[in-house]
Amino acid sequence: MNNYSQKAKEAKADKEYDQYAYVDAIKTYERLFEKGYKSADMLQKLGDSYYFKGELDNAAKYYGELFSLTQEVTPEYYYRYAQSLKAVKEYKKADEMLIIFNQKSGNDSRAALAASQKDYLAEIKKNSGRYTLENTGINSNKSDYGSTFYNNKVIFASARDTIGISKKQHTWTGESFTNLYSADIGDQGSLSNPNPFGKKLNTKFHESTPVFTKDGKTVYFTRNNFLNGKKGKDADKTTLLKIYKATLDGDDWKDIIELPFNSDEYNTAHPALSADEKTLYFASNMPGTIGQSDIYKVAINSDGSFGTPTNLGRTVNTEGRETFPMITPDNELYFASDGHPGLGGLDIFVTKEQADGRYKEVQNVGEPLNSSMDDFGFLINNSTRYGYVTSNRDGGQGNDDIYRFVETKKLECEQLLSGIVTDKITGLPLTNSKVSLSDSKYTKLQETMTDSQGKFDFGKVDCGKKYYLRAEKEEYTTIEIATVTAEESGKTFVPMELEKEVCKLAIGDDLSKCFKIKIIYFDLDKSFIRTDAAMELSKILDVLEQNPTMEIDVRSHTDCRQTAKYNMALSDRRAKSTIAWLVSKDINKSRITGRGYGESQLVNDCGCEPTNKSDCTEEQHQANRRSEFIITKL
Repeated sequence: MNNYSQKAKEAKADKEYDQYAYVDAIKTYERLFEKGYKSADMLQKLGDSYYFKGELDNAAKYYGELFSLTQEVTPEYYYRYAQSLKAVKEYKKADEMLIIFNQKSGNDSRAALAASQKDYLAEIKKNSGRYTLENTGINSNKSDYGSTFYNNKVIFASARDTIGISKKQHTWTGESFTNLYSADIGDQGSLSNPNPFGKKLNTKFHESTPVFTKDGKTVYFTRNNFLNGKKGKDADKTTLLKIYKATLDGDDWKDIIELPFNSDEYNTAHPALSADEKTLYFASNMPGTIGQSDIYKVAINSDGSFGTPTNLGRTVNTEGRETFPMITPDNELYFASDGHPGLGGLDIFVTKEQADGRYKEVQNVGEPLNSSMDDFGFLINNSTRYGYVTSNRDGGQGNDDIYRFVETKKLECEQLLSGIVTDKITGLPLTNSKVSLSDSKYTKLQETMTDSQGKFDFGKVDCGKKYYLRAEKEEYTTIEIATVTAEESGKTFVPMELEKEVCKLAIGDDLSKCFKIKIIYFDLDKSFIRTDAAMELSKILDVLEQNPTMEIDVRSHTDCRQTAKYNMALSDRRAKSTIAWLVSKDINKSRITGRGYGESQLVNDCGCEPTNKSDCTEEQHQANRRSEFIITKL
């Protein structure tokens, strides 16, 4: 070979080595859209691309198509669509979208709170594991629930010994008629010797949930509308619940009176006293109630009179049931609710009244106090951290049982929010990226730039709050993600990965990574291509049409489950079906090679021959199931 021809070959090789294909996924999606292809994922990406670039008229177009296709989207898309609609002056529809966003994004109702299920389950998990829990040993085979402290005893309600009427149900909560009982408190909160309490307080109707003043001389308690041997009923002939007050005279409870804000037309129940005994908390469905029952508070004046009951508002109360309040000396309000996102039935929640009278965001106290069943009647000794809770969970003796617990860790919170921005492909930090922080209503709070290590730091933020973080950098696709800070002290660190707006691909690169194509699935009938497969293959088809000299090798892989022989045949059928589809769309067969590799090229150690058994997770197996489109020529 002469020197000239050798240099010519080297020059040709260098040219081939330096050759790249540039694939803009968004332009590909737009071409597919014009051909009639639509998927929620594609429309979201198209809408987001224009939204973050500020081209809101185009964003409105694609978000509109998205909402025509499905409304099963995260709340953020209602907000983005609303902002885009304003840009094209569709204000009425924009307002409608904002209303739905407010409902779904967790601002003021059960539907709103539950919309971010992934978030609230993560929050509950973070709050869990702070209690030890066991049965008290004083429960009967009937309903035993609710408790309060009194003279080193626990007073609780029980349906035991209500022979002949125990099957009767009072209308408001569906529990059996009960009387009050006392139990002695032993070591570590253990209970023993349950006996009837307060003969004058107990009647043949329903008494429950008492609370005593510190001197032990005054009690507030719940009873059916029954006083002096007479039973009262509302207009529907239903006996309701009322809160009564009694005074201790020697060993006897006397002067039993009902509180002035009771009514024969609605329920009041489950009283609780503030530490200074100047405020009474209770549950009611009186006029002004948001849901089935709400938590209220009322001032107890120095002369013994009462103020006007005040609803605690929508931070605490929902369209569901809020009931069984308990207030600690630290001004923490515990209550039961089935309206706030929980684990099922009634759950225990806690909040705290702030100096301005507003309440901090409500927190679920987590497992094991809460379960998939009803959990309520929270009581705690502020000094020892021993306490009691009622639940009808599996494993109890009766309908409701009282459990004792020890709180091993309090919910005290200071959160620091920081993170890092990296290149999704290389993993390298991206300096000088703009990161902005917004609250759950998209009010921008802070903006910063990443440092030389790609890191950003927003400092102190609220605990248990949802935030949006947006990362932007030139030549990269803007992203916005939601994060929820933990309910306990600590640090929230948010990694954010940015992708190049245009994929730069060389020979040997996998085209599927540009579009995040995992695997192309075909149904058994190979003449029929699935809708999802057509969508994915159309992306590859578009790239081949835009790059007429590009050639690819199609490779189909499986995980190790099933036999090696079966997997090889399955993957080969998939590869050949993929090639056949592309050829049917006028791609020259000479441009495409390919075959199946079965489980012969696993990307991890999740092999399972010869037994077909593996301890790998589903996620690890998923990594091995992949379709590759390797560029062999440009």
